[in-house]
Amino acid sequence: MPLALRNLPTFALGAFFCIAAWGQEVADTHSPPAILPLESETGPKLIAYPPLPAPLARGVVIIQYRTEHARMMPVFGKTAVEVSPRLGHLHVTVDDWKGTWAHTSEDPIILVGLTPGSHKVLLEVADPSHKILTSTEVSFVVPEKKP
Repeated sequence: MPLALRNLPTFALGAFFCIAAWGQEVADTHSPPAILPLESETGPKLIAYPPLPAPLARGVVIIQYRTEHARMMPVFGKTAVEVSPRLGHLHVTVDDWKGTWAHTSEDPIILVGLTPGSHKVLLEVADPSHKILTSTEVSFVVPEKKP
């Protein structure tokens, strides 16, 4: 085997260490860490808006919402509770019904088939272990459908 090919792995390994050492920088002590400890984060805030009027007139309830200091994602379990920035999901309850479902995205909540009349939807921000962190309630009236 020619000498150049026999030494290629050694050359490649040496070049790697040379590049790796060249890319190292002095730690920046003046910037905050990229990830903050969870206990130092601001608690989550939930802002829900009244249902959109045009769909509501047709009996379709579309509730838009947003969160601050929490990202809604389908992530669950004790380990995920310690992730920063904070992860969570919504618990959604309609009209004090005993059933609740988990809404795991930042998409609007869409309800169809509610009877005409007054209704309320409880939205709760829960951490990945389902501990409730904050909540809000949206009240609205589904109008009678015109024939």
